[in-house]
Amino acid sequence: MQKQDSVAMVAPAAVNINSASAEQLALALSGIGSAKAAEIVAYRAEHGAFSSVEELLNIKGIGRKTLERNRYRLVVE
Repeated sequence: MQKQDSVAMVAPAAVNINSASAEQLALALSGIGSAKAAEIVAYRAEHGAFSSVEELLNIKGIGRKTLERNRYRLVVE
């Protein structure tokens, strides 16, 4: 018998865009680097808490494709 290694498929944890740090956002979101993550945090500081994930579209450089690619990772609490 041959031993097989198994790889568990684990869904990434959801990230709360109203409380996550720039570092947490950059690590959790596809297509969002440290500079864009810092812009998300700055937007939140200036405008208050996000009421929906769609508000990310107000940040220059975040488009519909990026939002949809990350939608399952995002929560607003």
